Amino acid sequence: MAKFNKKLPTGKTSPVRSKADPSATTHEGGAGHTRDAKSELFLLAVTNMVGEDTFYEAAGERDERYRDLIAAVAVADPDWTARFTAWLRSEAGMRSASVVAALEAARAMVEADVPGGRQIVADALKRADEPGEALAYWTHRYGRKMPKPVKRGIADAAKRLYSEYSLLKYDTASKAFRFGDVLNLTHPATDEDWQKSLFEHALDRRFGNVAATPANLAMVAANARLRQEAESDPSVLLNADRLKEAGFTWEDTLSLAGDRLDKARLWEAAIPSMGLFALLRNLRNFDEAGVSDTTAETAAERLTDSEQVRRSRLMPMRFLSAYRAAPSLRWSWPLEQALDASVANIPALSGRTLVLVDTSGSMNSPFSRDGSLMRWDAAVVFALALATRCDTADVVSFSSGWHRGPDSLVFPHKAGESVLAGVERWTSDGYFLNGGTDTAGAVKRHYNGHDRVVILTDEQAHWSHAGDVTAAVPARVPVYTWNLAGHRVGHAPSGERNRHTFGGLSDKAFAMISLLEQGKNATWPF
Repeated sequence: MAKFNKKLPTGKTSPVRSKADPSATTHEGGAGHTRDAKSELFLLAVTNMVGEDTFYEAAGERDERYRDLIAAVAVADPDWTARFTAWLRSEAGMRSASVVAALEAARAMVEADVPGGRQIVADALKRADEPGEALAYWTHRYGRKMPKPVKRGIADAAKRLYSEYSLLKYDTASKAFRFGDVLNLTHPATDEDWQKSLFEHALDRRFGNVAATPANLAMVAANARLRQEAESDPSVLLNADRLKEAGFTWEDTLSLAGDRLDKARLWEAAIPSMGLFALLRNLRNFDEAGVSDTTAETAAERLTDSEQVRRSRLMPMRFLSAYRAAPSLRWSWPLEQALDASVANIPALSGRTLVLVDTSGSMNSPFSRDGSLMRWDAAVVFALALATRCDTADVVSFSSGWHRGPDSLVFPHKAGESVLAGVERWTSDGYFLNGGTDTAGAVKRHYNGHDRVVILTDEQAHWSHAGDVTAAVPARVPVYTWNLAGHRVGHAPSGERNRHTFGGLSDKAFAMISLLEQGKNATWPF
């Protein structure tokens, strides 16, 4: 029997596919592998905040690449595009990217005489302020003239999303396109009497013609009454039941009360009606106002409700951001549990796993303009979460040793440590290296018979290595790259032969590892 002269197992296939041989260079001059259009679009979309610079790409260049990709893919495969754009909003949680993708897809499909744009637009708009967002984007780029699929898709979404509560929450004077503008431009039809009244009222609000609230809009009427009463007696805002009945947001409550009421009591009235994201944003405010421990326990119960966390589809980094912002230790345990729930779908992995975390300078760039979380924060969160699901994991921070620092550091495991505590130890103990991107060197130094390798990176490998950065890993051992930036060129082949690239900030993507290692092909997550 042949011992050496035989084919090695090639493994199964995964959806993000690139050329097997280098065909371009990374931004850092390393050997790069270009991807097919769907793969490039997918990786860009799940990391794209739209209109914002990244370390290597200016916002205009990145957005143009995104528009070109979605237009090409939409015309070539409208069914795939429809599933992708809906998933991008619902599961991946990419709000602006999904709105832009749907509108640009519909536009390209109209020009190519391909049907289906209306449904793509309607399915991508999931929150009641998004029909207005869609109109704002469209008119800014293309003017007020809209093709029918775009107009009707926005109208379908408005009909589905517009309610009394959404009107009170999102129809504010700060918006360029209010509910009345959307209704006026897209003309959604409804058979529901209450919604007919709602549409008429929204138009009246927009154009200053409100005389009286329609009788069948109970929440809108309750809101008006509470506002009127609060002008002379602000204490009515301390009634949590009335706030909920009137559809008050926490912003409404604090704005209307001003400095006339104790902030702690105001928060205590508002908290029962607040959504999970609003709670996370305001933990510091609760502490600064002196909210009681009893009320804090109520908020903490929401954070520790794993089903509610999963339904919220909040990214794990939201919990890290809240953890860093909240001054009181009373939030630490609930936030740890919430983050654990948000990454609950990471599969259990047998054997030994090498987890390499790119902490080069380009990973020290923000996901969005607020700059509170960097790409390397996300990489560390997922690396440490993954490590908790492995039989044995070696977690390594790598860079290139610039600034006279180390090339890489092995992060020591601490039994029983939470992911959030691990991230804080990573930061305080200097594991963010901030040099170049010597991926090949890190793989070569730290691979030691592991059963798999996971690399969390922006893939912009350094020019010092001319070939496949995973070459030091035997072909029979799978290497999984997690792309956190969506740049055009990858650092290694992908799609087959035990080399796979994934993207996105959702734990569900990690399920592809289990599929591949069970001998199944991993398909698109939608």
